[in-house]
Amino acid sequence: MKPEPQAFAVIPAAGIGRRMGTSVPKQYLTVHGRLVIEHTIDCLLTHSRIQAIIIAINSEDIWWPNTDYATNRYVYTVTGGKERCNSVLNALNLLNNLGLAKDDDWILVHDAVRPCLLHTDLDRLFATLKDTSIGGILGASVRDTMKRTTDNGIVISTVSRHNLWHAYTPQMFRFRLLQDALTLALQQKNIVTDEAEAIELSGHSPILVAGDMDNIKITRPKDLKLAEMILANRNTYNI
Repeated sequence: MKPEPQAFAVIPAAGIGRRMGTSVPKQYLTVHGRLVIEHTIDCLLTHSRIQAIIIAINSEDIWWPNTDYATNRYVYTVTGGKERCNSVLNALNLLNNLGLAKDDDWILVHDAVRPCLLHTDLDRLFATLKDTSIGGILGASVRDTMKRTTDNGIVISTVSRHNLWHAYTPQMFRFRLLQDALTLALQQKNIVTDEAEAIELSGHSPILVAGDMDNIKITRPKDLKLAEMILANRNTYNI
């Protein structure tokens, strides 16, 4: 019997996050008694399928050494790049250099500032994608009416929300496929905003897996308060 592929998580955490209006990057703010990034790492690292985590941090990051996971044997760091895609590719190249990941192993790329991820969402990803050669992403269907506007806010049209989704993370793809897709995108000067876009540009179609809407991304101060409420009402990631 062919062995089950291993899984590794990649967390791009080299961003500054200016929209929060704080002197500390948003991944190092405190929510529900811990740093945002510590919640994020903890959920991933405590899942039985994930072997290790590679975190891409800013070359001038002074906060990471003070986190709970700075010396964890299952957490590796690499210098992040200018854009998210550069950071993720740097992490994949480190995995390759360390000889940890095989071509068909799974890579789960997760935002550092999504601390409310659930184990049940990870379980759903693994179960749904286990027989695919490509991979897929978590997401949530759009519920609100969508409008397209001009640059100055004038409504041009109403956009059908049928089959329209919000893209979440983790985004989970085969190791070599993702590494090759990101390499190709950067060679072609396509600065992709997520891993799925790189996969799409390389001619493949990711699968979208419905995830829990609690998996919010912290980008503004109000998001931090919402994350606090979500985490305060949980006893475990496995709900």
